[in-house]
Amino acid sequence: MAGRDADARRHRRRGRIINPLKGALWWVADYAYAAYWQVRATFGRTDARSFSSGDAAHIIVLPGVYETWRFMQPLITALHERGHPVHVIDGLRRNQRPVAEMAEQVAGFLEAEDLSDVILVAHSKGGLAGKLVMTGRAAGRVRSMLAIATPFGGSRYARMIPVRTLRAFSPDDPSIVGLARQLDVNTRIVSIYAHFDPHIPEGSELAGAKNVRLDTGGHFRILAHPRVLAELAVLAG
Repeated sequence: MAGRDADARRHRRRGRIINPLKGALWWVADYAYAAYWQVRATFGRTDARSFSSGDAAHIIVLPGVYETWRFMQPLITALHERGHPVHVIDGLRRNQRPVAEMAEQVAGFLEAEDLSDVILVAHSKGGLAGKLVMTGRAAGRVRSMLAIATPFGGSRYARMIPVRTLRAFSPDDPSIVGLARQLDVNTRIVSIYAHFDPHIPEGSELAGAKNVRLDTGGHFRILAHPRVLAELAVLAG
């Protein structure tokens, strides 16, 4: 058994080996996407309430660190066009607070709005907060979560960053370790991530979840990948 597990780990590591030129091109494309939508988000004036109507399953959008909900507006628009009432939580601002505080705000929002059978759609750090919500007092209000490029096991790069907001993604940070021990909710999570993620070299595979690895690279631009909407349709079906 131990031998098979070791073989599986080696196979996964080989699967993430990429051509350096391809990796560089993916990196450039990813940051170009991020820069464009960060600028658009800064100057955006769309009212979040315009996305709150619809007859399909309610969706809560949880952006990543240093992102406002407007960074995910293309995905929000696509979800709303498919009939989903999409809710954002303005109090999260740019998601620089600890994951536990972020999760507390989400739980409070679910209770204040009396929402249930909700699907969480989360990017990066948002997926950590979403999983914590699924283990807390508002757990019964959440049907499932689609997590996009979420560092469930942390990122070793975080150890080298002298900013507490980002160092919290270290694989040995108590918040990452504690969340990894919460296994029961993983079966209600779909983790979708790129073959190459410049921020999360470990990848976003989550034990017990449905893991979808895209044959592309990026941490940000996979928000626009068609497979994201396809997986959401399955969760909402």
